[in-house]
Amino acid sequence: MQATRATTKTTATAAPAAPAAPAAREHDGATGHDRPGTRTRGGFLLLGGVQMTLIFTLASLAVPLPRIGAEFRLDRADLILLSAAYGLTFAGLLLLGGRLADRFGGRRTLTAGLLVFGTASALAPLAPGYEALLAARFGQGVGAALVAPAAMAVLRALFPAPAAYGRAMATWGGLSVLGATAGNLLSGVIAAASSWRGTFAVPVAVTLAALLLAPRLLPATPPGTDRSLDLPGALLATAGITLASFGLVLTDAHSWGSAPVLVPLLTGLALLAAFAVVERRTADPLLPPDFLRDGRRALGLAAIGLTAAGTATVFILLSLALQEGRGWSALLTSAAFVPFAVALLGAGRLAGPLIGRYGPGRVTGAGLGTAAAGLGLLAATGFDGSVPYAYGLLPGLLLLPAGGALSFAGAAVLATEGVPAHRAGLAGGVLNTAMELGPTVLFAALLTLGGDAVSLAAAAVLFTALAATTIRTK
Repeated sequence: MQATRATTKTTATAAPAAPAAPAAREHDGATGHDRPGTRTRGGFLLLGGVQMTLIFTLASLAVPLPRIGAEFRLDRADLILLSAAYGLTFAGLLLLGGRLADRFGGRRTLTAGLLVFGTASALAPLAPGYEALLAARFGQGVGAALVAPAAMAVLRALFPAPAAYGRAMATWGGLSVLGATAGNLLSGVIAAASSWRGTFAVPVAVTLAALLLAPRLLPATPPGTDRSLDLPGALLATAGITLASFGLVLTDAHSWGSAPVLVPLLTGLALLAAFAVVERRTADPLLPPDFLRDGRRALGLAAIGLTAAGTATVFILLSLALQEGRGWSALLTSAAFVPFAVALLGAGRLAGPLIGRYGPGRVTGAGLGTAAAGLGLLAATGFDGSVPYAYGLLPGLLLLPAGGALSFAGAAVLATEGVPAHRAGLAGGVLNTAMELGPTVLFAALLTLGGDAVSLAAAAVLFTALAATTIRTK
């Protein structure tokens, strides 16, 4: 139980789905005629598919990881590192990736990131042993850290009008949990049909399609030649986030007071403190302090991190409970989350219109409250093997994604509203960092509380508290 939980800790980051963003009428350069948003819709679908694939890749090893361990004869520490490798480099390099997107242009950085991500994804299934597979996972994370913020910078250029960009972000907020849900569902199917190596076919195929279609569908984004790279800040942020996250990941295998946890955790926190000092003294900081002072943006980022963490925690704990507690197969466990995906898509279709009518803050607060109810139900009955699935799990698996879809859509708008075009990459890096770090930090904290039901109950309390604060924001 503990080994499996450790290997899946960093593989189920999530973020809910939302409605399709309407595209403005534009000129289609391919035909020479005005067409109602053909290229805009195509560009958004391309960027959205890439974003979903980044999170799919994060979650896709959750089910087959024990098979990898058996094939390569890995011990507990090796499995923990293999599980965490992609997320560690992804989260650690996101702020630098955002600065590179703003400095060199979104589409150029996106292309470079896709090349790194795709190459690593193609090498992973060819890995003859653990070391090669671990290196490929680290490489995927490096590429993803370039792609994610660059995609948001291109999205800002694709929807230059503030209202259209806001609608697009309401949709964007839901793509990550959809990718995570697909990763959890499809990984079991692929592993049962072939082997764990087949899970890497999805990122390779999407990368190739994106590289071929990007020049036609995505607008060119000019480089910000006046921006410095702030290398000291980038090194401190990358090392600090990576080491602190790694220390938190190891809390499942070691106690909080042990050297394997304390050394990387405290070192990472010290580096992040040094990063904060450096940023205040740098003329062009990697993360301008004023960027996080906006109360609405801070609430949005908090909601993003909490929603991602709550969803990831449910995926991990329930997957383990169903397989180890009820004896379900990996395929049947994946099927149990199909209603989760259906509720996610259904609520996501409503998020955009609700945000337009009531404002992103109120929708985020309502979503957090609904998700809290789902977490509470799952805590009460989800781990009782004697309670049938239809009564013990299904209600919570419907309420949680429905609320999460609203929460993440509204929070994405709050976190990016009013961001100027030259900071679009920064916004993408910060948003994705919150999405990546939320599950790592909260999951490690919740595990210290005791049982799985207690962990979900505590998460429900946090959701309720943040909902009470956020719902007052228009």
